[in-house]
Amino acid sequence: MENTKKVVTRFAPSPTGFAHIGSIRTALYAYLWARKNNGTFILRIEDTDQARSVEGSLEHLQNSLKWLSLDWDFGPDKPGSFGSCIQSERLDTYREWADKLVAKGLAYPDPYTPQEVEAFRQKAQEEKRPFLFRDHRPETFEVWDGTKALRFKVSDIKRYEWFDEARGTLSAGPEALDDFILLKADGFPTYNLAHIVDDYNMGVTHIFRSDEWISSFPRFLSLYDAFEIEHPVFVTLPPILRDDRTKKLGKRDGAKDVLDYKKEGYLPDAMLNYLALIGWNPGTEQEIFSLQEMIEAFTPNRIQKSGAVANEEKLEWINREHIKQLSSTEFWNYAKEWIPSEVIGNEMLFKTEQLLRDRIEKFGDLTELLSNEFEYFFKQPSVDEKMVIWKTLKEDPEGLVKTKQYLAHVGNLLASVIETEWNYESIKAAVITYADEEGKGNVLWPLRVTLTGKEKSPDPFEVASILGKDATLARIAAVLV
Repeated sequence: MENTKKVVTRFAPSPTGFAHIGSIRTALYAYLWARKNNGTFILRIEDTDQARSVEGSLEHLQNSLKWLSLDWDFGPDKPGSFGSCIQSERLDTYREWADKLVAKGLAYPDPYTPQEVEAFRQKAQEEKRPFLFRDHRPETFEVWDGTKALRFKVSDIKRYEWFDEARGTLSAGPEALDDFILLKADGFPTYNLAHIVDDYNMGVTHIFRSDEWISSFPRFLSLYDAFEIEHPVFVTLPPILRDDRTKKLGKRDGAKDVLDYKKEGYLPDAMLNYLALIGWNPGTEQEIFSLQEMIEAFTPNRIQKSGAVANEEKLEWINREHIKQLSSTEFWNYAKEWIPSEVIGNEMLFKTEQLLRDRIEKFGDLTELLSNEFEYFFKQPSVDEKMVIWKTLKEDPEGLVKTKQYLAHVGNLLASVIETEWNYESIKAAVITYADEEGKGNVLWPLRVTLTGKEKSPDPFEVASILGKDATLARIAAVLV
């Protein structure tokens, strides 16, 4: 990718709702390439379709990018020398560029009503031919006064060929060219005009965008030619597919707002790592990346052509791997949002760190773990004597007596462990030989239930190491009463 200009990329969403993973992936790739090249990353808001704009979308979008640390150099809050990054605040600029085409004879006011255009479309359909507005272009043009929509006059009907950094050489025939609208009657530009004008004025060198725009490229190229300007480097991203690969992932298929992942307790670095790998191959075996590592490794020519599958199981695995890399301070800083109020301040909480790390896929899992599954760390469990008996002794009339004998001996063994050496290894070493002799079920099952009150839990050595010597012996004594 030879380019002598300073790299400038942009993420240019419309404020029409939540930010889903497809749009954020586009932002990520554009961001990575800008940062890799010490370039500029612009957040531009394409809000020229006012009817589709959703209140609050702009703030929501910025919050999404901020959560993921995708900081922009220019954006809605940071205008540049080119002016605002919000298209609805740039209408004069589009009018000026439209006037250039009018002066060249390459734009004209639309002479037809919507009903007339629909009639042309219907007739083409009946005659089983494609509808092209240029077939109905008037021979002479009115003087454009801004009250009617302005159309582009495509004058060079030809086959276009262009290079895409991800797709290679692409082409399309003259049937892809038509007289499209540049400015609507309300003075707002269409995407076709606005993005080309803004990319030029903002110095954009590389455009990352979804594959749905490929069919429109000949129209874009014809407009670049009409303005006599060079187009940026094109990088077309693969669609994100459902698990079954049958179609693009959409809202009905579970596509979520990116900030929903934050609410569920995913790490921002893990989310970025996951999104980067949906359609990009680093060319190595590495799968876990920090943001800085992604910046260093990213190249657009390793973006795949075919659809990429969004698999949340992969996200969970990546998130677990990122959790493993957190320091203890970082772990608890993230965890605090999901710690139940009844547990906050309990001295036992921080002793459960490794146990929690090993079991959560996302921080949102902590609430259930600490409130229910691991509640025995924070309060004395209620122990059912029948549950304490190992299954082979259930029918034995002396089952409970024998079980308490096993448990009492375990208590004596654990009492001999020096408190300063109370850890998983020493606890296991003190008990395991006796358990092997008498049967692990007979010995370890009652210890597990005594300490937790549950049939399922981490192994009793781990539980005891977290509870501490005094609490462990106290719980054993309570069952022996």
